[in-house]
Amino acid sequence: MEQMFCFQCQETAQNTGCTVCGVCGKNAEVAAMQDLLVYVTKGLSSMACALRKEGKSVDKSVNHRITLNLFITITNANFDNASIISHIKQTLELKKTLLSNLVDTSHLPEAALWEAPESEFMKKAKTVGILSTQDEDKRSLKELITYGLKGLAAYLKHANALLKDDESIDIFIQETLAKILDENMSVDALIALTLETGKYGVYGMGLLDSANTENYGNPEITKVSLGVGKNPGILISGHDLKDLEMLLEQTQDTGVDVYTHSEMLPAHYYPAFKKYSHLKGNYGNAWWKQKEEFEKFNGPILMTTNCVIPPSESYKHRLWTTGAVGVAGCNHIQGNTGETKDFSAIIAQAKTCPPPTELESGTIVGGFAHTQVFSLADKIVEAVKSGAIRKFVVMAGCDGRMKSRDYYTAFAKALPHDTVILTAGCAKYKYNKLNLGEIAGIPRVLDAGQCNDSYSLALIALKLKDIFNLSDINELPLVFNIAWYEQKAVIVLLALLHLGVKNIHLGPTLPAFLSPGVAQVLVEKFGIAGIGTVEDDIKLLIG
Repeated sequence: MEQMFCFQCQETAQNTGCTVCGVCGKNAEVAAMQDLLVYVTKGLSSMACALRKEGKSVDKSVNHRITLNLFITITNANFDNASIISHIKQTLELKKTLLSNLVDTSHLPEAALWEAPESEFMKKAKTVGILSTQDEDKRSLKELITYGLKGLAAYLKHANALLKDDESIDIFIQETLAKILDENMSVDALIALTLETGKYGVYGMGLLDSANTENYGNPEITKVSLGVGKNPGILISGHDLKDLEMLLEQTQDTGVDVYTHSEMLPAHYYPAFKKYSHLKGNYGNAWWKQKEEFEKFNGPILMTTNCVIPPSESYKHRLWTTGAVGVAGCNHIQGNTGETKDFSAIIAQAKTCPPPTELESGTIVGGFAHTQVFSLADKIVEAVKSGAIRKFVVMAGCDGRMKSRDYYTAFAKALPHDTVILTAGCAKYKYNKLNLGEIAGIPRVLDAGQCNDSYSLALIALKLKDIFNLSDINELPLVFNIAWYEQKAVIVLLALLHLGVKNIHLGPTLPAFLSPGVAQVLVEKFGIAGIGTVEDDIKLLIG
């Protein structure tokens, strides 16, 4: 008998769905409470839409609550059942407040009106999960939209942390969550809504890009140290640059160094962070290696967003969470949007710990975001026109534990020497430490950053289209071989589809949440394909 059902990430069991416990580490109860949190968030969204229809304003705190709720349910963000239940209760209270401001409640869906004591939560959760939609194609499209919205919410949450908002994006998210409660929506309407989600994905990525660059400057090409110093340290991971800024401010002159891990690597590229001499470098590799690497770091680790793995007991006391992240038994640092968080306790713990154990030495280079690549435009155009660069290969997206992901290392190694890789996201850890050389002074791996920096890849593609005076983005010497893992990769995919990009190859497997019917639509309309062997894919994509 199924205890749960979740298939939102690439590593879902047998590429069909986790039914006993999540491959990610979440148990059935956490999965159920995440389902319920999404459900009550749809209800809150419906209420916000109803208020606007009555000409009433919706407070920014409601928008932020919806964004946070979605972010909490992203893969590898929150494993703390008590925390998720707390967010459900807060959402129910907020629904009550909004309900009292509505004149007409007759058209509200059941999700907006539902409330119950905690003792009823599990019973309700079993009726509102993924499988509650019977039609396979509708279920597939609704989940594709929902996962796109979760990814979009992650971008918005980071922008909100820097006091950047765009209510039109919040309104779209809320209207879409309200719409997909309707079981009578047609497949065609859901397909249209899927592409509309991609459009707002572009807007959301643009909002975050402007929030980051206005606060911290445009990323610069930067060599990042991989070694360690002699002081105790704090390791920070996730994507929240505001958390990093506050931590750096509070660790100045304390004798505690700060290191980035995995998702936080791109922080080194921003000019504003270069003034902190105690921001020592990047420690470790992709998120899925954290158990081994966190053990050896010796000091405390701060997780600001996904991707956290339930920790080993040996370092659990050193793992701290904040924001949407939650792990039962770990210390959580409170702080809402616009508030200064107090990191004194984690700093105090760091002072009692030995320095990190060195994993590697040397440097890696990154910071090839859109402004830096635009500055290389003349070189790039000349290299393309001369034939020195034959193709650009977008190898963005996520890394993961599966052995099949070694394909991306082999693919990068096998690419002809007249090709350049454009990347953003932790997929780069499969090849960013290979020595692939340069073409006419242009590195063969142009690393724009993490998934939060994927907007740069879209802008670079559009800029190249203009430079070469092409009418269609698909006429560029540009191919897409993308690795996916979680929901931010889903919104990036939908954003690319909205921009008209076709023939994207997606791996290491196609999403389990794509029904055969929906997969067929994506194949026929957009040329979406899976991956094959390295040799066959090189022939197909490069020629």
